[in-house]
Amino acid sequence: MTGPAAPSLAEILAPVKHVLLDFDGPVCSVFAGLPAPEVAHRLRVELAVEGQPTPLGWETETDPLALLRRIADERPHLTAEADTILATLETEATRSARPTPYASSLLQACVNSGRSVQIVSNNASQAIQQYLNAHQLSGYVTAVFGRHPNAPTSMKPSPQLLHDAMTAVVAQPAECIFIGDAVRDVQAGDAAGVRTIGYANKPGKREKLSAVSAVVIVESMGEIVKVIKNGGSIGPASVQ
Repeated sequence: MTGPAAPSLAEILAPVKHVLLDFDGPVCSVFAGLPAPEVAHRLRVELAVEGQPTPLGWETETDPLALLRRIADERPHLTAEADTILATLETEATRSARPTPYASSLLQACVNSGRSVQIVSNNASQAIQQYLNAHQLSGYVTAVFGRHPNAPTSMKPSPQLLHDAMTAVVAQPAECIFIGDAVRDVQAGDAAGVRTIGYANKPGKREKLSAVSAVVIVESMGEIVKVIKNGGSIGPASVQ
C-alpha cells in the first residue's frame, strides 16, 4: 500500500494568509557583490583595529553569520561590537546584492492575493530594509524581522524570529507558510509549527531540504508566483 499523495503547491498555499519569507536566497543573493568570505575577513580585521584580535582558529571561518555565532559563544564580551560591525558590512553588501528571479513578482502576487509578507532572516534588519528601499519593494512587506541586535541566539534554526513575525500579525502557524533555502529554515519552521517551502536554488539543496522534510521544494520562485496568480485570493483552509 502507498501512503496519501503529498499535497500540491496549490493545496499548500490555499489556506495561507501570511507568507514568511527568508531574505538571503529567496529575495536576493546578499553576498553576490561583496562575497561572504570577504565580509568575514573584514569583520575580523575591524575587530582587531578596535583592539580585539580574534583567535587564530577563527581565520578559517568564511561564513560571517557563523563567525558571529562563534564570537558570541567563545568571546561573548565582543558580541555587541561584532554584531554592529557585521550589520554595517551586510548593509554595504546589499548595495551590490543580486536580486533573485521572480522575487519582486512574488511579493506583488502575495499582496495582490490578499496575503501579507514578513521578511524573516538571520541578516540584520537595517541591511534588509536598505535593500527593500533601494529596490522599491518595502511597500509590499508588512514588517522585517532580522536577528535581534547583539543576540545571535535569535537566528534560525531558532524559531524566535518566526514567532516574532506571527505575533506581530496575530497569526496562527496554520495560517502561515515559510519560504527558505537552508536546512536551518526548515528546522526553524518545524520548531515554530510552520510548514516550510524549500527553495533549492543551488545544486545539492534539493536533497538537503528533502532530508529535513520541507513540505514542498521549488527550484524557482516563479513556481510559487504562478500558483498564487492562478489561485487568486486566499481560499478555504483546506490543508491541515
